[in-house]
Amino acid sequence: MIKDSHLLVGLEKPADAGIYELTKDIAIIQTVDYFTPIVDDPYTFGQVAVTNALSDIYAMGGKPITAMNIVCFPKKELKISVLREIIKGGIEKMHEAGVLLLGGHTVDDLELKYGLAATGIVHPKKIVTNANAHPGDKLILTKPLGTGIIATAIKAGLAKKETVKKIIQAMTTLNERAAKIMLGLGVNACTDITGFGLLGHTYQLAVNSNVGIKIYLDNVSIFPETKKFVKEGFVPAGLYANRDFYLPHIETNLSKENLDILFDPQTSGGLLISVPEKKSGKLLEKLLNEGIKDACLIGEVIAKPARKIVVV
Repeated sequence: MIKDSHLLVGLEKPADAGIYELTKDIAIIQTVDYFTPIVDDPYTFGQVAVTNALSDIYAMGGKPITAMNIVCFPKKELKISVLREIIKGGIEKMHEAGVLLLGGHTVDDLELKYGLAATGIVHPKKIVTNANAHPGDKLILTKPLGTGIIATAIKAGLAKKETVKKIIQAMTTLNERAAKIMLGLGVNACTDITGFGLLGHTYQLAVNSNVGIKIYLDNVSIFPETKKFVKEGFVPAGLYANRDFYLPHIETNLSKENLDILFDPQTSGGLLISVPEKKSGKLLEKLLNEGIKDACLIGEVIAKPARKIVVV
């Protein structure tokens, strides 16, 4: 691996994005994310994909500034109008975030996919990573869980309209506001909850910080119908992969159904913030007062067992 003193966050530890120092005052954050549709409406899919792709930059304390579209499009199966709506929805979210679209690349593929390669900026001394959680910290999550499970039920036509509306609203809400609030107060660590589920990303936080983490299931905000669909078997393939990989690192007596919600791969999920206990009450209050109504204190950082997650 090439060594470079300007590489501030690279491949040495699983991180949300890479960070490279340009000057003493500016570092760039680089990330990429794209996926297949999680909703039927093309315009909404574009919004969700862009919101999701920018989340890594917010999680690391940065401001997204530019992006490149990544598109895989089955031109023989779908009308070009579908692609126009996807791009339109994505551009609207980029405008909301103050991000400039510089271009992109499209390939003919059998399966539709869309997302971004995005670049942000951050002061080198104000970077937030998933490698600095301290024992005694409290953990705050800013969005509910269940998007993967509910999306699976949507494909079967079983999710209620109100439930679908709620997950779309969450998945198209930028993590920008939550990030600004946490940066204003000062926190120890942060990560965003996406494909590895709450427990997967929490495990990365624990390993990188060499700490343990305790999660209180009853405190975790969950979308309506999520528990019902889990019991009925509507779980995405990614959930099984997360459970198989991360379960050996979990200590719990909870039922399989309850754990599955915590393993559910999220799309455009919330921020998981590790904050000193003395600041946790103020942070939660500010988040709630600023309209992040599903923010909740879900756990704490513990010294032992290190590199393990305890779920109660």
